Amino acid sequence: MPASTLKAPVAVWLLGHDIRWRLAQQLSHSDHRVSELVEAVGERQNLVSYHLGLLRRAGMVSERRSSHDSRDVYYSLNLGGVRDGLDQALAGLHPALTVRRLETTPAAAKGRRQPRLLFVCTGNSARSQLAEAIARDLVGGAAAVLSAGPKPAGVHPMTVTVLREMGLPSENLRSKSIEEVGVLFDFVITLCDVAREDCPPFPSKADVIHWSLPDPARLGDSRREVRQAFKRTAEELRQRITYLLPVVVSKGLELTAPRRRSDEMRVGGGRHEQ
Repeated sequence: MPASTLKAPVAVWLLGHDIRWRLAQQLSHSDHRVSELVEAVGERQNLVSYHLGLLRRAGMVSERRSSHDSRDVYYSLNLGGVRDGLDQALAGLHPALTVRRLETTPAAAKGRRQPRLLFVCTGNSARSQLAEAIARDLVGGAAAVLSAGPKPAGVHPMTVTVLREMGLPSENLRSKSIEEVGVLFDFVITLCDVAREDCPPFPSKADVIHWSLPDPARLGDSRREVRQAFKRTAEELRQRITYLLPVVVSKGLELTAPRRRSDEMRVGGGRHEQ
């Protein structure tokens, strides 16, 4: 065996460290600031920053300046990069260790309770509208998807343009307030740092997730630059939502199980009475 194959792949070496593994676990669920990660993993800030730097230099973690407070930085996990790195590591260990790829469109099972997803950005104008349309296309009826914002500002024209280019429906888009759609959701995904701070509290059962995405409408001076920014945002949303789908499907099974047991008990009780 060549000596070069004895060295652990970068992905394995990085994630094999206890602190980096715990940081990756936190970031696999939601984007976070350093202060939140320090609290979550219970380590000193300089130590957390050091390990985040290693993950960032390897391309596993990215950082973005907060649009709510420029002194803050949000960190996010590159799930696609992590998966590719681990796939390569497994293939290097043995060719039979392949990983089943994600299903891009989960089937909607009959009788299954649909999880409810809400995507939020401040104006419900661009990011959350793109997310709603993309998620509806990907979930294939396995979940109910809506979007809203604390300060509805109308749908940005480039949102419609990019969705049409992607072959997704855009005819019935409109900005909605959070008051209009309500707060009873299983997943709430905030897409802008300002909205994360301005959102009303959601019920404790809701899984609140934050994805720190810049406003594509502010990322260019020309129409061409803005269009490219919207396309990049749509692509990032598609990737993130694809990795969220297994969690959503699992939630649907979890929500359906109690109702199924209740139905079985009713049926069983009726037979007993007969």
